[in-house]
Amino acid sequence: MKTDVAIVGAGPAGLCLARALDGLGLEVRLFDSSPAGLLAEPADDGREIALTHASQAILERLGIWQRLDPDELSDLRDAAVFDGESARPMRISHADGGRDRLGTLVANHRIRKAAWDSVAEQAGVEVEAGVSVEGTLLSASGRRLDLSDGRTVEADLVIAADSRFSNLRRAAGIGARMRDFGRSMLLARMTLEGDHEHVAWEWFGYDRTLALLPLNGRLASAVITLPHEHARRLSELETADFNREVTELYRQRVGDMRLAGERHLYPLVGVWPDRLVTERLAAVGDAAVGMHPVTAHGFNLGLTGIDLLSGEMRAARQRGRPVSDPAVLSAYQRRHRLASLPLYMATATVVGLYTDDRLPARLLRRSLLRVADRLAPFRQVVARQLTGKGGLPGPLDLLRGSPP
Repeated sequence: MKTDVAIVGAGPAGLCLARALDGLGLEVRLFDSSPAGLLAEPADDGREIALTHASQAILERLGIWQRLDPDELSDLRDAAVFDGESARPMRISHADGGRDRLGTLVANHRIRKAAWDSVAEQAGVEVEAGVSVEGTLLSASGRRLDLSDGRTVEADLVIAADSRFSNLRRAAGIGARMRDFGRSMLLARMTLEGDHEHVAWEWFGYDRTLALLPLNGRLASAVITLPHEHARRLSELETADFNREVTELYRQRVGDMRLAGERHLYPLVGVWPDRLVTERLAAVGDAAVGMHPVTAHGFNLGLTGIDLLSGEMRAARQRGRPVSDPAVLSAYQRRHRLASLPLYMATATVVGLYTDDRLPARLLRRSLLRVADRLAPFRQVVARQLTGKGGLPGPLDLLRGSPP
């Protein structure tokens, strides 16, 4: 079996890349170990994605945004950051960004569903569900994939989109540095007694990190980061005890909090691959960089990478060059790394500073938040990076050479 492009992983990254290749005249095959039913109707995994305006624009171009139910979209109007027991947060306002909101919150499984439905109607794309990739080797005219059902497929270009722990990336000989943060993230939708006012709140405590992502009505997603054993204990509490403990964790800032769905627990591991490409293969999404969620860059950065790679592939087709051309892959890696390295390092620095309970670190982070809150230009730059409305250009603007 032969194909032009083989995408391994039919999650949001793999599906979005398939959509981005529409109109290029390429035969695309997606492979995923999950059954077709689960891919077509993905389960709620508890993740709420904070999409920037730039990411929304990409999804609109891909025809995915239009499939999202407007009632399932929640405005992210402002953001507030607390440190320790401080009652005064640093607040980043939508007004600083020149728009009516900083971004939009969308459930991850809603994005997956919309992307799947878009790909299902796309000509030139075949999905092989319930099939995993066991290995890969270069061949005389492409890259071969060995499938779990005994078949092989040969592709001009192979895409690893199979998570930050990518087996395909490893099989292709690409190593990665992994950082286990020693903590787990507990996600739970909660009904609030108070009004969140569509403000995303984040508290950096001395032994925990708490976030509250505003959803429509009096709903919010509680994101609780604790050492593994503490997070596990909290996830297993009876509902009444869980509600009481979470309400106290959030210092009753939004009144009583009551569980409104399932609880989801994820270990936190950051991943930085040694490289993003090798001969006839490129990694995208979390397989390209696995971010800590504290700065909400993960999926947005994944969309940036997909936009970069598909743009390079489109340009190659226009020049009559193969999409697996080493120049295509090299340009993608260079531009993606320029966009992702500063964000990855900055996120690691933030996580390190705000999980350090020693007194010097406490004093430093409190001082930093106090200074940042008083500097309007700083707040405006942060806000406009999210809204794309004037100010300094974002990573994608810089790499494209386009104005903000």
